[in-house]
Amino acid sequence: MSQTAKALPASLTLVGAGRMGSAMLSGWLAMGLRGDAITILEPAPYAELAALCAANGIALNPPPEKLSAAEVLILAVKPQMLDSAAPALGALTGPGTLVISILAGKRIADVAARLPAAGAIVRAMPNTPAAIGRGITGVAASATVTPHQRAMTDALLGAVGAVEWLDSESLIDAVTAVSGSGPAYIFYLTECLAKAGEAAGLPADLAARLARATVEGSGELMRQSAELAPAKLRENVTSPGGTTAAALAVLMGAQGLDPLMREAVAAALRRAGELSG
Repeated sequence: MSQTAKALPASLTLVGAGRMGSAMLSGWLAMGLRGDAITILEPAPYAELAALCAANGIALNPPPEKLSAAEVLILAVKPQMLDSAAPALGALTGPGTLVISILAGKRIADVAARLPAAGAIVRAMPNTPAAIGRGITGVAASATVTPHQRAMTDALLGAVGAVEWLDSESLIDAVTAVSGSGPAYIFYLTECLAKAGEAAGLPADLAARLARATVEGSGELMRQSAELAPAKLRENVTSPGGTTAAALAVLMGAQGLDPLMREAVAAALRRAGELSG
């Protein structure tokens, strides 16, 4: 039996099967978690989810009398639903339950106050590329999380991408500002590159294709060149005195991308703190 298989829980309840919850579910099934070990509570189940559950023997919205404390309870509902859902969720937790929360802005203490029976709590911040198995998730744990529960967390969240453990929950807001919100920054960069190409005389549709393919290809090149720092990859495509150097002189100037990105991340960090306050 593989180490991943050993780390899979005997029972898991997923509360909320929207985009992120569904992405995780697909990853768990692909890695070998048995369908009969999974219970899903989703107030508005869509046809594809119902079909997936039926095909894999997953319990979808079973009656309350069929519910019991699971080894792992994953909270993937909207953060504002925690208070209203907490009374019903109490029956799903016990001293041996690991709660994994991906509720943005909800601290470990917030979850613990509403689910006091839970034995251990992990707070996680994934990002949208998890939908294609290419996400990255920052994770913080309560002091009661055991090594085995850490291994389960690695296995379950690793089904949709990389997992990074944080030394302190206080770093979650910074993770949110960098990787949680980061995909939007990349999408906007692609928009701006396309618009710049159009301003330079390219047809709009061609500029859009060039910009999109450039961002996609550059990301894949960076992934396949993990031994090289992004700065080195940049240097590799920058000839002294050439066109790329001319453009980078603008992007790397005093009013360029570096200070602007620092300002953007700082703004996201402040807002994350406000939302979790």
